[in-house]
Amino acid sequence: MKFSEQWLREWVNPPVSSEELLAQLTIVGLEVDGAEPVAPSLDGVIVARVTALSPHPNADKLRIVELDTGSDPQSVVCGAHNVRDGRCFPLATLGTVMPDGMKLKPVKLRGVASSGMLCSARELGLADSADGLLELPDDAVPGTPLSEYLKLDDVSIDVDLTPNRGDCFCIAGIGREVGAKNHCTAEWPVLSAVKEAVSTRFPVHLDAPEDCPHYVGRVIANIDATARTPLWMEERLRRSGLRAIHPVVDVTNYVMLELGQPMHAFDLDRLEGAIHVRRATSGERLTLLDEQELELQAGSLVIADESGPLALAGIMGGAQSGVVVGTRTLFLESAYFVPERLSGVARSYGLHTDSSLRFERGVDPELQERAMERATALLMEIVGGEPGPIIEQRVPRYLPERPAIHLRAERIERLLGLKVADTEVVDILKRLEMQVLTLEDGWRVTAPSFRFDIALEADLIEEIARLVGYDHIPSTRINLGFASDARDEAMVGLPRQRQVLVERGYQEAISYSFVDPALQSRIDPELQPLALANPISTELSVMRTSLWPGLLQALAYNRKRQQPRVRLFESGLVFRPQADGSLLQEKRLGGIIAGPLEPLQWGSSERMVDFYDLKGDVEALLLLGGGDEEYAFFPASHPGLHPGQSAEIRKGEQTVGMLGGLHPEIARKLKIGGEVFLFELRLAEIGKGRLPRSLELSRYPAVSRDIAISLDENVSAERVLSCVRKAAPESLMNLELFDVYRGEGIDSEKKSLALGLTFQDVSRTLDDTEVDGGLKAIVCALEEQLGALLRS
Repeated sequence: MKFSEQWLREWVNPPVSSEELLAQLTIVGLEVDGAEPVAPSLDGVIVARVTALSPHPNADKLRIVELDTGSDPQSVVCGAHNVRDGRCFPLATLGTVMPDGMKLKPVKLRGVASSGMLCSARELGLADSADGLLELPDDAVPGTPLSEYLKLDDVSIDVDLTPNRGDCFCIAGIGREVGAKNHCTAEWPVLSAVKEAVSTRFPVHLDAPEDCPHYVGRVIANIDATARTPLWMEERLRRSGLRAIHPVVDVTNYVMLELGQPMHAFDLDRLEGAIHVRRATSGERLTLLDEQELELQAGSLVIADESGPLALAGIMGGAQSGVVVGTRTLFLESAYFVPERLSGVARSYGLHTDSSLRFERGVDPELQERAMERATALLMEIVGGEPGPIIEQRVPRYLPERPAIHLRAERIERLLGLKVADTEVVDILKRLEMQVLTLEDGWRVTAPSFRFDIALEADLIEEIARLVGYDHIPSTRINLGFASDARDEAMVGLPRQRQVLVERGYQEAISYSFVDPALQSRIDPELQPLALANPISTELSVMRTSLWPGLLQALAYNRKRQQPRVRLFESGLVFRPQADGSLLQEKRLGGIIAGPLEPLQWGSSERMVDFYDLKGDVEALLLLGGGDEEYAFFPASHPGLHPGQSAEIRKGEQTVGMLGGLHPEIARKLKIGGEVFLFELRLAEIGKGRLPRSLELSRYPAVSRDIAISLDENVSAERVLSCVRKAAPESLMNLELFDVYRGEGIDSEKKSLALGLTFQDVSRTLDDTEVDGGLKAIVCALEEQLGALLRS
């Protein structure tokens, strides 16, 4: 919100300097983003009145202008098309340093002396462009310094408002805050009802009252189409960051800046039948005032007549019904739109306007009629005309209610750590225009209609803190009673899991929870992801169902920057729609590896990562819980993984994760060369461990035996090890698979596995008979359950 300090001080003028005022604004929560003079130094520029015009003897496009400067008459040569006898203009006298650095000296233009220069607004640094000289009103006194006449000793202040303070997008709102802080009363302009001159009405229908429960309109006939916006209004608009366009448009902008109510004016002669506030239907089109043509989304709120949409409600009017140079009859609109209904609509069309900003943050639902009277009075003053009666449509059940909030004195002290006197509490609340009823333990408070952000007791306490001053709230130590939380010591936390991955050479990545729908569909085509209603871009428009899309994009990004060796992991939520329509949000841990196994070095030859490198990393994570034998890896298929190079991780009957090589087609689409391997684990499941238990170290010797078996190629090592463990006696202390052989002496559909077994008892020395008996039981189980044969 940008505004002029002088304009603000016309509403409320506290006895503080400009610097103190800026500090106060920030203290009350209206952070000052910047403050700058409204004009450059214009010393030497004065008001001058044209007393005579004569042609230049040597140039057709130049004229000699005689000027009344309040003292000595001056003569200048000027070529501006709008210089006229009897009118006042700014005159830069000799010796003046212009904003562009040029110093005026006596000159002759085509043989005629010119003692100064008549100036345009652009030459004075008051506008970016100008069509002719800056015309001053007839009441300007010749010889008056221009800075004094235009009151340019002013500062333009820009405040950065938080989303909840939509009431401060106007001079009235900021004036209320400054007045409350300084115990001053804001002086509102006179907003008395304008007397009707004609009885003309135009019908208004609220077809979507839940979106627009209050609409005020008025017809103003026979306005002066040749009228110009007065200079004082142009200056206030300029100092607030807006340019003058047309007297009617300028008045609506002025009221918006002054009172906070966006308004719109239609050319009544271009309207048909009646005004309808309704939702757009699919396929309707609207050309906006900026000549942009929109295809309206079904459900967008529009202002329409019988011929179709006239304006995008609360955002921008249409070119077809807007005010133009020849407009003679106006239909003026002032409405309240429900903020939640307009939130994000402008952005969905690629628009951002002063109106949409205010309506999205919230506008006072009781302001519409007052704004209409203020705008009518200004229009009567500037363009004349004959106003008709107020046309009002209101549906009270859809208007926001003002809750009565119970404010407790002890709660104020508890939240602020500060004892605020009851009288001061009441004084602050009344300064903020709230209704206060005293109760036994505090007050019942009702906020004014423009403070739609006040809904809770904590909101009122925040208001008290703002006006007391945050710098007056003492710093105190909080006295809390600490109690230890019950914690399952068998659980493995994410910090430890992250540390293991870092120790194995991984780096942590953080990616968006919303991803590219095209990549998401390649990774997980069987699941329809949740689409965002208002995405920041089309490439980030769906919620991820897996961590892999973000990790793959991070890998592709690094590969494009000549990083051949990449090892990344990420932890975060995935969002998976369920069959019953609900959304499962689950924490997962995922990782990706690609490129050489080790950094480039002289001590070993380069080897690319493979499936088993990734499997080793995953097993290191599973080992943290101490129950590694509970997990098993089974061949599986996944749309995002390479067929034949993917596995499912199970704990009992429950799937806890997947790992494997990236599908070659996805790698080709992402332009990732070389093999890539990924894993993803469900954190809730792999975090469940078991407490370690101590075992007595045996003082007796261990006995080792090795066996080699041949069996079918499709029997996994996991099944073999599981079978051995179940059949072995309790004295089996260690089991290792130390060799896999395929080749000469083994059938083509067979393989040979070599197992190392270690037997030991804690109470005695095992003899060969016991060990051989246990070994025989193991071999028998392998033969019966898996069809294995003991090799000699």
